[in-house]
Amino acid sequence: MHLVEIGRVRSRLTDKATAPKSEHEGAPDALVAINPAYAEALDDLEPGATVVLITWLDRADRSTLKVHPRGDPSRPLRGVFTTRSPDRPNPLGLHEVTIRSIDNLTLTLGPLEALDGTPVVDIKPLRTINDKAS
Repeated sequence: MHLVEIGRVRSRLTDKATAPKSEHEGAPDALVAINPAYAEALDDLEPGATVVLITWLDRADRSTLKVHPRGDPSRPLRGVFTTRSPDRPNPLGLHEVTIRSIDNLTLTLGPLEALDGTPVVDIKPLRTINDKAS
């Protein structure tokens, strides 16, 4: 089993400790540079669409099984399968984002709390412009 990197996040966020914990905490828009081998897969994406960006959180601690929610030590430890923590055995990030623009092989989308350089492994549509109109 292996994951294929289809692109990379380009963001001003560079430090896990200071990055927002979710998109709802002031996460900025970011760019996703798509590998040219996957250009045809972008055909039906359009600005305004809501997608789930699936990332490989390569800087996560894969040995972590319990965390303090939101990184707050005053909260009791919880198993990572009930949290959004990036630290977990297989650190997949699921990010609901809106496509702001598409320029050739670069998507501007957000809000996105993933760090700069994070590998992107898939893009899944959640809603499209046409879904919103009906």
